[in-house]
Amino acid sequence: MAPVVDPCSFSSFDKCVTKHLNLTYYVDFDSHVLKGKVALTVEILQDTFSSLTLDTKDLKILKVTANGQVAKFAFGPKHSFNGTPLEISLPFELSRGQHVIVEIEYETSPTAVALQWLTPAQTAGKTHPYLFSQCQATHCRTMIPCQDTPSVKHTYYAQVSVPKELVALMSAMRDGQEPDPQDSGRIIYRFRQPVPMPSYLIAIVVGAVESREIGPRTRVWSEKEYVDQAAFEFSETETMLKTAESLAGPYVWGQYDILVLPPSFPYGGMENPCLTFATPTLLAGDRSLANVIAHEISHSWTGNLVTNKTWEHFWLNEGHTVYLERMIGRCMESEQFRQFKAIGGWKELQESVNTFGANNPLTNLVPNLHEVDTDEAFSSVPYEKGFALLYHLEELMGGPEVFMGFVKSYIQLFAYSSVTTEEWKNYLFTYFKDKVDILNKVDWNGWMHTPGMPPVKPQYDTSMADACTALCQRWLKAKEGDLASFTQADVKQLSSHQIIEFLALLLQEEPIPLSHAKRMEEVYSLNSIKNAEIRARWLRVCVRAKWEESVPLALKMATEQGRMKFTRPLFREVYNFDKFRDEAVKTFIAHRAEMHPVTANLVAKDLKVDQSQKTGF
Repeated sequence: MAPVVDPCSFSSFDKCVTKHLNLTYYVDFDSHVLKGKVALTVEILQDTFSSLTLDTKDLKILKVTANGQVAKFAFGPKHSFNGTPLEISLPFELSRGQHVIVEIEYETSPTAVALQWLTPAQTAGKTHPYLFSQCQATHCRTMIPCQDTPSVKHTYYAQVSVPKELVALMSAMRDGQEPDPQDSGRIIYRFRQPVPMPSYLIAIVVGAVESREIGPRTRVWSEKEYVDQAAFEFSETETMLKTAESLAGPYVWGQYDILVLPPSFPYGGMENPCLTFATPTLLAGDRSLANVIAHEISHSWTGNLVTNKTWEHFWLNEGHTVYLERMIGRCMESEQFRQFKAIGGWKELQESVNTFGANNPLTNLVPNLHEVDTDEAFSSVPYEKGFALLYHLEELMGGPEVFMGFVKSYIQLFAYSSVTTEEWKNYLFTYFKDKVDILNKVDWNGWMHTPGMPPVKPQYDTSMADACTALCQRWLKAKEGDLASFTQADVKQLSSHQIIEFLALLLQEEPIPLSHAKRMEEVYSLNSIKNAEIRARWLRVCVRAKWEESVPLALKMATEQGRMKFTRPLFREVYNFDKFRDEAVKTFIAHRAEMHPVTANLVAKDLKVDQSQKTGF
């Protein structure tokens, strides 16, 4: 098999691999930098080895040593988004099987994409600053000089010095704290991660956070303003963990904590080991959005334990995780619930394909990411096209129990390693060796390497979706004279998941007339619903209906939280409402500085805002 190349990394993991990182950080809130030192324990994989290439981006390198001897270093040519290779010349030659400890003193840049520094005003408490990281997919190199590729897995140990009124947390087991001997106003927090993991899962947070215990191996952490709400919302975490273990095998990471971040966090959740990051938009008040936690828990097996070898194989992480998440839903709710969630996922896939364009190669399940920024490739395609493939295979192979047997076996075989689609597929054919004739009939090229929607649309059980479809059709067919027939009773029996589905169906159709949107608000009071999934879809329906009063509400939601799933579509809807195009741009520029850098860059592209218009950024 040809050697795997990671188009997003400069480091050659066929020549050497990092086995362990030892990190020391001084968190400087005044200058918005981490002053750091990292010692990389590197194993050599070739016979003659004397130079090491690491991934960096915007790092200031102060000093490099190898086994205690000073080593020469230089930067290679800068790449527009992948950063700059750090070329280290070792003062000696090594051979296969030997190890070297390379120690690097460095500083991050105040604009490091992995790090978001919040002012006190941007936090819930309004008193202390806050720092959080987001390394997936290729941003760890802005925080640590490393082999920033999911092909390489390592353990890590860290010591973090922070102001004493703040708490530091990392994607690792907490290992104690002590006063900083250099500065009585600071505390050093220690962490250890004994399970090998890729660089994108290294995470750090520093803020005025506190915790509540919600299970034998789970705490929720957040600013005190959110912590009790979070404890209520995520109280079923241990049940989800046990359910996942019954499906996928033992949970190997020890602790499973959840951190609710400030609103600018760009994702629903991030599966950092031992410390899942979650958006406050999950705090619906009725636990209805806690299934995102089932998704992040599932990553403990698919993604964190078995990892995609490069980002071109991202579907291996996300497709299997969605599959496992929905199996947890099946165990805790019902098979109908799993089918219903799959129907919603198909719609999200349809929306991603429509946004990218059906011929866009980024809608391939296995895209070519050569010279592609991974942030711009991000969408629901690997999640939902990946899930649809696994569900299709489940149907062909004999149902959920049979196929889950394969998934569990795949996890056990490839645990602690990184895999490609080819390796996954080879194992699928080995596991189902008595059904190879059926597998050979699958349109593998159509699924993997063809843009647009999948070649097969699974037939999902619509029993929970039928009421949503019927209500949607009533609204679409209603004339002005029919509007009086709609009442509050239409939605009385619908769960919040079904209301989300009803609104998602409306968004797939031509915009409803303004009169219909106004009547819908009159009878269903959707403006008063706090559930962010409902609210974002409802505001998009209103803006499409050209309801001018909804524009300020849509822009308010787009800027009060920074979850890309909501912020980008809301801005796009207002931008497409010609009369308010300038308003959308003006609002974005005014709030840009509060946004996560990834979100800000992508919204700027959506709104065609010239990068030079960086007012207040």
